[in-house]
Amino acid sequence: MPDSGPRRTAGANSSRKVLQLLLSFTEQRWEASVAELAEVIGSPIATTYRYVQLLKELQLLEESRSGRYHVTSRVMPLARAARLANDLARLARPTMEEAARELGETILLFQHFGELAVCTDRVECDRAMRFTFQPGHSIPLGVSAAGKMLLALLPDGEREQQASRIASERGAELRDSLKQALANRYAQSWGEIDDGVWACSVPLEADRLRPTVLSLVGPATRIGAAERERAITSLQAYAEQIGKAISEYSV
Repeated sequence: MPDSGPRRTAGANSSRKVLQLLLSFTEQRWEASVAELAEVIGSPIATTYRYVQLLKELQLLEESRSGRYHVTSRVMPLARAARLANDLARLARPTMEEAARELGETILLFQHFGELAVCTDRVECDRAMRFTFQPGHSIPLGVSAAGKMLLALLPDGEREQQASRIASERGAELRDSLKQALANRYAQSWGEIDDGVWACSVPLEADRLRPTVLSLVGPATRIGAAERERAITSLQAYAEQIGKAISEYSV
């Protein structure tokens, strides 16, 4: 598994801040003022304003309402390029499709990036329903089955650092769920992102792969205790199958 915290590149602080500013736009923060962005990236307002002007010049940001900015459609080709270049999603998809057919629920792939769990791919079943999760959608670490399992998979030091940050915001009960997820090799959640939805996530393990989980989501009303147990066991087998395919591809 690669180091989740690479060394900082020397002499690139301004470039780093510009990219941090761009990456600070999410589903939860789709527009922001210069003052808000300055607080997020930890730069003076005047400096942040220059970064915003540079991104406007490159047509990556534009002003929507007075003093508020959002990302433009200019970034969409980047998302398309990322999906085309993602060997993990390509190798995992046939198995994800098989899992969706067998288990009759939606199957998703999540990867760890910084403080987020990012949905890399999604395969719907024949009786699909509307979920928040779509490729590119992100959720904070520690939230939902995917966020908890990914957080549990981080190296000890980084996991503790992230857990401490989350605990200061949302309480200390998270650590117990992380211990259970590590011990059981799965995590569950009920309605944390979408009301009435049960989700489970299991680790997808392969050499040189950033923390990744395979997840199943479906309506809690049609997934009883027996179905949940079967889903977790089957999902673990499918994750192992994908891990082998990735390891063989990497050789």
